[in-house]
Amino acid sequence: MARLHLFDLDGTLLHGTSAPLEISRQLGLVAETVALEQAISAGRIGPPEYASQVHALWTRLTEEHVTAAFEGAPWLARIREVWAEISSRGEYCAVVSLSPSFFVEKLTAWGAHAAFGSRFPALPFTEPVDPAGVLSAAAKVVIADRMCAEFGVTRDDCVAYGDSLSDKDLFGVVPVSVAVNADHHLASVATHSYTGKDLWDAYELVCHAR
Repeated sequence: MARLHLFDLDGTLLHGTSAPLEISRQLGLVAETVALEQAISAGRIGPPEYASQVHALWTRLTEEHVTAAFEGAPWLARIREVWAEISSRGEYCAVVSLSPSFFVEKLTAWGAHAAFGSRFPALPFTEPVDPAGVLSAAAKVVIADRMCAEFGVTRDDCVAYGDSLSDKDLFGVVPVSVAVNADHHLASVATHSYTGKDLWDAYELVCHAR
């Protein structure tokens, strides 16, 4: 039976940062975005409020900024090699993130079979964010179930990779999980833990296990 590997983005594939932070770096708005990240991490705001407030910061955002953020971000090493290996085994890999879909979806060019993020309006922004399109920790499970149906697998065939509280729900419903450079929220629920900057080393913890 094939497996479905589910990857978080912020703090997992991106080392020590998030897509919104890297986007804001292009606009000189890092401090403002750090404050928002601290607020959502502390539970003072939820994903819809975060999305609305970061959207308000990005009034000058263009596709060129997003491309520069993506290309300059501190990615883990060997992401494309891991995904190529997964594909060569007849397995599937997908990215599910609370970050904007216009950033997350760029990872399909690296070999992800699917990539899901929070829906933002087209760039440059002329419309507000629709809260219904903003993902949450619970939404990651819903999307995982949808992909299981699409790829012909079940939750029992899934491996999840993540770093923080937004991954805890998903870790709780799959049999195998890897906490990647993770905080304390995942320590008690992850099957494996990895600290470092090379995705291949994290993948090797589970590539032969069933």
